[in-house]
Amino acid sequence: MRFMERYLNNASPTGFESSGQKLWLDYLRPWVDSHFTDPYGTAVGVINPSAKYKVVIEAHADEISWFVHYITNDGFIYVRRNGGSDHMIAPSKRVNIHTDKGVVKAIFGWPAIHVRNGKNDPVPSLDNIFLDCGCSSKDEVEKLGVHVGCVVTYEDEFMVLNKRTLVGRALDNRMGGFMIAEVARLLKEKKVKLPFGLYITNSVQEEVGLRGAEMIVERIRPDLALVTDVTHDTQSPMMNKVQSGDVACGKGPVLSYGPAVHNNVLRKVIAAAEREKIPFQRAAVSRATGTDTDAFAYGAAGVPSALISLPLRYMHTTVESVDKADVENVIRLILATLRTLKAGEDLRYIK
Repeated sequence: MRFMERYLNNASPTGFESSGQKLWLDYLRPWVDSHFTDPYGTAVGVINPSAKYKVVIEAHADEISWFVHYITNDGFIYVRRNGGSDHMIAPSKRVNIHTDKGVVKAIFGWPAIHVRNGKNDPVPSLDNIFLDCGCSSKDEVEKLGVHVGCVVTYEDEFMVLNKRTLVGRALDNRMGGFMIAEVARLLKEKKVKLPFGLYITNSVQEEVGLRGAEMIVERIRPDLALVTDVTHDTQSPMMNKVQSGDVACGKGPVLSYGPAVHNNVLRKVIAAAEREKIPFQRAAVSRATGTDTDAFAYGAAGVPSALISLPLRYMHTTVESVDKADVENVIRLILATLRTLKAGEDLRYIK
């Protein structure tokens, strides 16, 4: 829990993940035989690096954020998205602007309710949300070290509700990085001997198009991949189960069906869940999973892949929420699946 909180609270915006990756690698090192990073910052710990058959367990490290886009002459700052940042939640949020001189504190301002016309209240959009860092001129803003291109993250931090609901920003998907690191720890502590090389992979730049996974799959060229990310809990108000399926926090990992998900790998995951009596849910993802599973499945001439998702409420907000039991069960399921895999398996549909 101490590592989880520290890792979740650290800022790792897309394209600027290095500080979080260093934290993650420092935690992972005792549980792996070796590790490496690629030029853009994807980090990989390896167990049995000399093995010919390679299995990946993967999550992504980056969080959504903003870029400083335009500084007005009177010191207000307009932004652009870095990933799928939600403009609707921005007004009144506190943020950190990351500069070469350090963090500059700022807020997303918004006109008071008293001065707005209730019939035609402005709706937050990229054209009207703005940052205020307490400056009265562009020159004053720039003297703080803020310039166009500085990245901006929310300052909201980790907390626990009712002893079981874990809450914070960037659980999507640093909770995945936490879970795969825990798998490595448990393999070491339980003295599990794997007959293949295991690549514990924390990819960068998922939030802007699976870019880190696209790079690292070509570098590793694995034989099989188990990817973990988050998926939508659909039990809270204003969710549409007809559109988004019936998924609930607390009812176990979600296993997805779709073209990118290899049925033979998925069957192995389901068999492991049933054997270990790990609860799980199912989801249909249709054309694409929208996760790094797609990059692995269609990269390196095709890698048989499966997706094990963690149910999450309020995605891409500062109060993303998951059930502690689901976190534990995703870890258990990845571990149980790994223990059933054999080196050299031919997973082709047609042989």
